[in-house]
Amino acid sequence: MAGNTEPLPPRAKLAVTAGKAAAAVSRAAGRGSGSVIGGRVALKLDPDLLAKLAQNLDVVLVSATNGKTTTTRLIAEALRAAGPVVSNALGANMPAGITAALAGSGDARYGVIEVDEKYLATVARDVTPKAIALLNLSRDQLDRAAETRMLAERWREGLSGSKAVIVANADDPLVVWAASSSPNVVWVAAGQEWKDDAWSCPACGGVMQRPGDDWFCGECGFRRPTPSWALSGDHVLDPHGSAWPIHLQLPGRANKANATTSAAVAAAFGVPPQTALERMYSVTAVAGRYDVVSFQGREIRLLLAKNPAGWLETFSLIDGPPAPVILSVNARGADGTDTSWLWDVDYSRLAGHPICVIGDRKLDLAVRLEVAGVDFQVCENAAEAVRQCPPGRIEAIANYTAFQDLRRIVGN
Repeated sequence: MAGNTEPLPPRAKLAVTAGKAAAAVSRAAGRGSGSVIGGRVALKLDPDLLAKLAQNLDVVLVSATNGKTTTTRLIAEALRAAGPVVSNALGANMPAGITAALAGSGDARYGVIEVDEKYLATVARDVTPKAIALLNLSRDQLDRAAETRMLAERWREGLSGSKAVIVANADDPLVVWAASSSPNVVWVAAGQEWKDDAWSCPACGGVMQRPGDDWFCGECGFRRPTPSWALSGDHVLDPHGSAWPIHLQLPGRANKANATTSAAVAAAFGVPPQTALERMYSVTAVAGRYDVVSFQGREIRLLLAKNPAGWLETFSLIDGPPAPVILSVNARGADGTDTSWLWDVDYSRLAGHPICVIGDRKLDLAVRLEVAGVDFQVCENAAEAVRQCPPGRIEAIANYTAFQDLRRIVGN
């Protein structure tokens, strides 16, 4: 049984103390939570600190292009049924942020860790996870992230021979190819609405065939594995064929898929599906996502969508026309400075909604909406956009830093 029974060596203790001090200074200066700078300082003093912090924990790693923050939160809630949990709940998912999170593990038994796709293999090597959840791979931050096939290859090489239980989405060919190098995989039928990054076979480059929900390569025989867990409507089907109802306060099919994967992960730790799913109901928002706030006398629901797959999922859960919509796009370092992905998003699905456009790249987005034939107006800021919106709850959809900007403005 995991548990913090083995004390940290002196160097590691010093690194943790220094990291916490750096984080406190950062917070006092108003520069955010301080988790990243705290982790960087700690790792500078002890490069092996992450492995030392994880040695007494049963660790779950969660990686994907979309949904990893929410799934991390759902898994953490499920595993709290079995013991204390430490998690990077705010989404600082690179080694520095993960180190800072684990430095505050206290008496935790489980570590539930969101990991950036690029760092999965590195972090897995350091923390020796008991389970790894792989949700999806799609295009994202095109100026800094590798092409999706290259990311899948990096996962495949990093997970080769891993002793961890790999809980993987059977509906994403890239994820299946990456996970197949591991000897212990639990396949989950979680679905894949965005398919535009998975039309060529990752194994041989051939054209994928997609009859219904199935997929296979007609050239090399690479095909969808048989899942043992599945999302079926509003239920999770477990390996024994039992159906367990999903009751979430989070909206949309994508979150039901996240809950299905989370239930499969929890089962690997001995938490029954019914218990796991009941505990997930307590999650109402994740790092501000799905929050409904009041601003200028209006209700605004805050939604994060940072790449084409994420926008597609978000369009499926917003209130229908004539619900007003605010769209905000930035292109700062954390977002990726390349906005060419806007042309991969089917904005025609917003037809009938009154739309206001804001953000650093509002003119880029305006051109895209003009070409899509969608009516909109460009506004200088969130306050003006809210004033221009007709009555009704406003759906505010933004990419990463634009979302943080909105939270600061309308959440206060």
